[in-house]
Amino acid sequence: MKSSLRILNVLPMSGGSLTVGRYCTTALRELGHTVEVFEAPEFCGAFRALKGQRINMERLAALENSFLQIVSQIVLAKVESFAPDLILAQAQAPLSRQTLQRLRRDKVATAMWFVEDFRVFPYWKAFARHYDVFAVIQKAPFFDLLRELGQENVLYLPLAADPAFHAPMELSNVDRRRYGADVSFLGAGYPNRHAAFRRLTSLDFRIWGNDWQADPVLTPCMQRPDERISPDEAVKIFNASKINLNLHSSIKAEPLISGGDFVNPRTFELASCAAFQLVDRRALLGELFSGREVAVFEDMPGMLEAIQHYLVRPEERRAMAQLARARVLAEHAYVHRMRALLDFARQRIGLGGADAGPADRGPAGRPSPLDGLPEDLRQDVRELLKALNLPESVSFEDLIWAVRQRRGTLSDLETSLLFLDEWRKQYARAR
Repeated sequence: MKSSLRILNVLPMSGGSLTVGRYCTTALRELGHTVEVFEAPEFCGAFRALKGQRINMERLAALENSFLQIVSQIVLAKVESFAPDLILAQAQAPLSRQTLQRLRRDKVATAMWFVEDFRVFPYWKAFARHYDVFAVIQKAPFFDLLRELGQENVLYLPLAADPAFHAPMELSNVDRRRYGADVSFLGAGYPNRHAAFRRLTSLDFRIWGNDWQADPVLTPCMQRPDERISPDEAVKIFNASKINLNLHSSIKAEPLISGGDFVNPRTFELASCAAFQLVDRRALLGELFSGREVAVFEDMPGMLEAIQHYLVRPEERRAMAQLARARVLAEHAYVHRMRALLDFARQRIGLGGADAGPADRGPAGRPSPLDGLPEDLRQDVRELLKALNLPESVSFEDLIWAVRQRRGTLSDLETSLLFLDEWRKQYARAR
């Protein structure tokens, strides 16, 4: 099979899966694949503007559908230009059923990573069977429901972290004062969190995140309320807090501890930062982390007891957090997830075709752009590959494609590469 693939990553226009999609791009490139990104967020402003036009709901729904159809057509145009081996889509990516059917007809492989709760977001019912591979963050009964729809290529693929980004860091005294607390929480204001956190106001407790309803009891704990916290600041909060509280969301206020199944991205990101976390028990958590790596509570009294226990035991917190990061490095990085997804696709749908050797994506023996170059020129090409986010094992064709997508004035090296490509085409025609 081809060890290096051309992958078009179709991002959603907004939402939590947008961040996941960007981490997937980084991981796929780290694995040596050529990745082109469809930046759906660039269309988000126009899509949201439709809601401000003061038109009836039926007409608005029709216009929104038409808009998404146009975006899907742009994706198809991107496919024609890039000729990917695989299209990867995250939850809520703007791919219509008609587009997916066209891609299947054209034998372009597609995969969706559905990183949402299937019970809360049931739109998967309309799209799941049209993907060649459907990866999910839950198991039973989701697998059976998908198979009832005709989707047989279902992969359990839990969320992950990017250890290069979600990492331990030395904070300045200013940042420690700005972001630190005995107990912190970062996330949206779901009903169960509102109810639970009202019992923590006697602590040195800080709440970060958006979508929190006005609550005079929680107001003293709120930090920059309703402001979205950047990923960079999130890492600082994780590192600065003695205890990072990780209470999974629920659309219901009771029970406070929902006892759900999937594990949220914060669990992996905190662990990757070697930041101590206190997380509510989840059905699938035990497969991912042990009780020696993350502290777990099952109810409100258990949360309060654990907070008091760990606040006065910094060495115990530190030891658990270090084990948690080691677990992420070994099993729970986005590179692990992307490798598992591609391996599954190769097994189930034959992604990649015949084996092309460890460094190529074309016919066996196709050289890397670095092969046969003088050392000084080789270094120049290495720097260009780095600027283009391409691996050294990339094929010459993929390098040329990436150069052609660049904007602005070409460098002498880029101009030479394009000239060489034209010469190769002329030579091939002459033969």
